[in-house]
Amino acid sequence: MSEKVLMKGNEALAEAAIIAGCRHYFGYPITPQTEVAAYMAKRMPKIGGTFLQAESEIAAINMVYGAASTGHRAMTSSSSPGISLKCEGISYLAGADLPALIINVQRGGPGLGGIQPGQSDYFLATRGPGHGDFHVLVFAPSGVQEMADLTLKAFDLAEKYRMPSMILADGTMGQMMEPVVLPEPQESHNDLSWAVTGTNMEREHNIVNSLYLQPQDLEDMNNQRFARYAEIEKKEAMWEEFMMEDAEICVVSYGITARIARNAINEARKQGIKVGMIRPITLWPFPKAPLAAAADKVKHFVCVELNMGQMKEDVELAISCKKPVDLCYRVGGMIPSPTEVLEAIKKAM
Repeated sequence: MSEKVLMKGNEALAEAAIIAGCRHYFGYPITPQTEVAAYMAKRMPKIGGTFLQAESEIAAINMVYGAASTGHRAMTSSSSPGISLKCEGISYLAGADLPALIINVQRGGPGLGGIQPGQSDYFLATRGPGHGDFHVLVFAPSGVQEMADLTLKAFDLAEKYRMPSMILADGTMGQMMEPVVLPEPQESHNDLSWAVTGTNMEREHNIVNSLYLQPQDLEDMNNQRFARYAEIEKKEAMWEEFMMEDAEICVVSYGITARIARNAINEARKQGIKVGMIRPITLWPFPKAPLAAAADKVKHFVCVELNMGQMKEDVELAISCKKPVDLCYRVGGMIPSPTEVLEAIKKAM
């Protein structure tokens, strides 16, 4: 087994991207994700890769589009206001069926908000970050180890399904340090025959484009894309269950708040309260099946989030509103304490 190394979440994510085969990084600095760009600036020239600090977030995402069209693994990173600026380019990536990785180390909002951690980009990420009908794969790590592991997963599934992936982290996770075992490189077996690589007169030209002037062509492409999304929803949802065997209350939380919720659940169990947690690891596809199953057993759900209740809507949809769903939240860069979460659990009894 590889040795553990102490790394910041942002740095572990960047090194994992390199291990995954990413050799093209385009970005623009913004707190609290700047360490990703700083790390890539040091590492990429040493491994024959490309690091480019673009003149803007808009420029950076369009550079990703260009590199991704050649079949090479490319990525960008930013934080909430910067991701807003990248949304047009993300839509173009989705419309051209291009794989790429977008990192969002979230901060409070809306607007410039603050530089403290948040989870208020949930809607932006899971509903399609840009115009048109599309999805991106959305991964929500809850620790530095998952920051690294899910980066490899995000690249691989982006290539497999020809669509963008997003790591939805937050300022706490990006800045905190934990021991991490860096993942081993994995050989990709994904089909890249669609890439724009030059034909050398050996095959027909590949065209990478998101513009369809004939309405029927655009409708056909959207239908094909959503058939692929349906397959992803069946096969790729990821989640973790914690103490759900006999739970009467189900906490639903992801990312940094899931770690706080776990501490609250352990304390609640000491007090004789039967509570467990379902932690979504993919936010799209959302893990509907385990929540629907839990709705037939538990009496109450409690969502713990750093927003005004965005994931709560998906939980209610997943369980068909069979059971009440409460919300324990903080916003603006504030983070709930385990005591606050425990009080929310007791209120749901």
